[in-house]
Order: sequence, then C-alpha cells, then structure tokens
Amino acid sequence: MTALASQLVHSSWFQRIIIAMILLAGVLAGLETNAGIVAKYGTLLHVLDLVVLTIFIAEAVFKLIAQRWRYFSDGWNVFDFFIVVICCLPIDSQFAVVLRLTRALRLLRLVTTLPKLQLLVGALLKSLSAMGYVGLLLGLMFYIYAVGGIHLFGAHDPKHFGTMPAALLTLFQMITLDDWGNIFADARGSSPVTTGIYFVSFIMLGTMIMLNLFIGVITSSMTEMHAEMDKKNEGDNPDSALHQLAAMENQLQKLRHSLQSPQQRRQT
Repeated sequence: MTALASQLVHSSWFQRIIIAMILLAGVLAGLETNAGIVAKYGTLLHVLDLVVLTIFIAEAVFKLIAQRWRYFSDGWNVFDFFIVVICCLPIDSQFAVVLRLTRALRLLRLVTTLPKLQLLVGALLKSLSAMGYVGLLLGLMFYIYAVGGIHLFGAHDPKHFGTMPAALLTLFQMITLDDWGNIFADARGSSPVTTGIYFVSFIMLGTMIMLNLFIGVITSSMTEMHAEMDKKNEGDNPDSALHQLAAMENQLQKLRHSLQSPQQRRQT
C-alpha cells in the first residue's frame, strides 16, 4: 500500500491533475468576487469547490500513506495540510470572509507543486537573515543622510528636510527615483554644488550599491537552495541510491580481483 501510494504521488499525471486543480481553485476564488456570477452559478461553483477540496484531501491522504510521519518534516507539506484543514472546518457565516481568503490562498499551492517556484521562494526566505544586515546598513545610510540633509537644506526647504520624518520620507522617495528632480530643484537654492554632491552620492549609494548587495545575497541563497534541493532529490530518488550501491559493488569486485594471486585469477 505504501509503495503504491508513493508511486501514485510521484507520478507525472497525478502532479498535472493537482496543478490543474490549483489553477481551478484560483479561478473559482476570482469568480466568487462577482456577486452576479455567484447569484447565477452559485450551485455550480460550490460543487466545483467541493471537487477541488476532495482532490486536495485525497492528495494529503496519499502523501501521508506514502511518507508516514515524514510528511510533516517538510514545510511545504505542512502548508498544504494547513490550507486543507482550514477549508474543511465548519465555519459559519460570520467567518465567511476568512473561508474565502483561505480559498484564495490555495493558489499559493503552486509553489509547493512546482520545484522552480520552491527554489525561488526558498531562496527568498533563506536570504531574510542576510537581508536584515543589508537593511541595517541601508538604515544607517538613511539616518546619516537625513541628519545631513536637515542641516544643509532644512532652512531653505522645510517641506522636504524640515524634520527627521520628512527627511527620511524624502530620502525614500529619492532612492525609488520618484520625482527626485523636483526635490533637487527645491533644495538647490541653498548651495548648488553641495546639493549636487549630496543628491548624486545618495542616489548612487542607495540605488546601485544597495541594489547590488540585495542581488548578491539572493544569488548566494539561490546557490545554496540549488545544492539543498539536489541533495534532497538524490535522497528521495531510490534509483540514484541503487545506482550508487551498484557502483560500489563494482568497485569492490575490481578491488577483490586485483588482490587475488595469479593462480586464483586463473582458477576464477
């Protein structure tokens, strides 16, 4: 039974059915936002939603049979199981909005089904710790430039650099390159050279160096996720393990043959 369930779960046609059901769940979640469609086809939508939920429950059951308690050692499986459980709860009309939001979250199951999406999301999650240090560095730069901007342009341009919150908000607008030319024009009257150095240096540091740091962190995390997924796939694939075992046996046979005497070799 376990082998049959494992073969079913890892089959390509079963994966395609699950992907189709996830996409159907996303379409149903969108259709339920239209009151006219719900009033006209509410029964049909409800039946289709039950079909999708039934297939998701069957998938969870088959995975539990195939993997036993190892099923809950995978975070993606826990996420799938949580979504299915929430959709099965007897939620009354007071919490209908929560149920609808949970149905919309079923579209996120594409991440658990497609390995490439798992790689991207896993890399983003893995990079959060390093992103914190990059964010700290960016915060320090914001603070230093905000203090400098208040002293340099506060008296001439109080709208953008009159207070610390206003200066921080102005710097955030500048780093997104959103209409920073007008901010530059308002602050330029105090000292054109100083203003040019201030704005150019901040935009160069903020948009280029910081952006490169973020890209470097994510790239490093994606490399680590590639290695982890390759290791996991090798462990989950019984064919690769059998191939390695056969290669080891072949090496042992060659070693045993090389250790035999010439007379033993002639006898064998």
